[in-house]
Amino acid sequence: MGNGVREGAVEFQRDVEPVTARIPAEDNQEKKKVLNSLMSGALAGAVAKTAVAPLDRTKIMFQVSSKRFSAKEAYRLIYHTYLNEGFWSLWRGNSATMVRVIPYAAIQFCAHEEYKQILGNYYGFQGKALTPFPRFIAGSLAGTTAAMLTYPLDMVRARMAVTPKEMYSSIVHVFIRISREEGLKTLYRGFTPTILGVIPYAGLSFFTYETLKKVHAEHSGKAQPSPPERLLFGACAGLIGQSASYPLDVVRRRMQTAGVLGHTYSSILLTMQDIVREEGLVRGLYKGLSMNWVKGPIAVGISFTTFDLTQILLRKLQHGPGLER
Repeated sequence: MGNGVREGAVEFQRDVEPVTARIPAEDNQEKKKVLNSLMSGALAGAVAKTAVAPLDRTKIMFQVSSKRFSAKEAYRLIYHTYLNEGFWSLWRGNSATMVRVIPYAAIQFCAHEEYKQILGNYYGFQGKALTPFPRFIAGSLAGTTAAMLTYPLDMVRARMAVTPKEMYSSIVHVFIRISREEGLKTLYRGFTPTILGVIPYAGLSFFTYETLKKVHAEHSGKAQPSPPERLLFGACAGLIGQSASYPLDVVRRRMQTAGVLGHTYSSILLTMQDIVREEGLVRGLYKGLSMNWVKGPIAVGISFTTFDLTQILLRKLQHGPGLER
C-alpha cells in the first residue's frame, strides 16, 4: 500500500508540475502582449498626429470662431500664420498634442485589444473575428477608456492651439493658469460632449477598419492586407467615424476654449443653440468638416497602419517570422 501511495503521489506531481510551469509563461505572454499594444499604440498616435498637426490646428481655430469656413480661408489662415509666426508655428500646440495623444493612443489601442479578447470570450469567439455589434462595442469602450484617462491634456492642447505663445509659455503654464484663474473644474469643461462624441467615433472607426480587414481576407484569400490597403481601410474608418461625431467635436472645442475667447457655454444644448443661432446648422456645427475629410482619413489611416505594422514587427522580433496580426 505504501508503494501505491508513493507512486500515486509521483504521478500527481508529474501532472501538476507542467500546469504550474505554464501559468508564469502565460502571464509573461500576456504582459508582453499588453506592452506591445501600448508601444505600438503610442507610436501610431504620435506619427499620425504629427503628420496632420498644421491642418488640425487650423481646424480648431475655425471651430472656436464665428468665421465662415472655406478651403480658401483655411489656406489663407495657414499662409498668414506661416508669414507672421514662422514655419514651426504651424505645429504650435503639437507638444501638448504629443503629451496627450501618446498615452491616449497607447491606452485606446491596448484597451481595444483587451476588450476584443474579453468580448470574444464572452460571446464564444475566441481566436475568431467578432460579429458586428461586439466589434462596435469594443471600439467604443476603448475610446471611452482613453478619453476618460487623458481628458485634461486635450483641454490644454486646445488652449495652446488657439492662443498666442505669449499667453501660455508651456504645457505646465497652461495647467497652472487654468487652475489658478478658472478653477480645476475647467480642466474637464467639454468632457460630456467628448465622451458622447467618442462613443460613435471610436466605435465606428474600429468597427469599419476591422470589418474591412475581415471582408478583404474573405474575398482575397490573403490573411493580411498590404500596407497601402491598411492605409485605405484606415482612411475609410476615419472618414465614417469623424463625420458621425463631428458636431459634438465642435461643441467640445467651444466649451474648452470659452475661457480665453470671451464666451460662456454652460451646457451642450445651449452651446449648440448658440452656434446654430449665430452661424446656422451646417455652417456652424459642421464647420471645418471638409478639412476633416482630408485630415481625418490621413491621420486614422496612418494610425491604424502604424499600429498593425509595429505589432507585427514586435512579434517577429520576439517570436521569429510567421506570427502576424
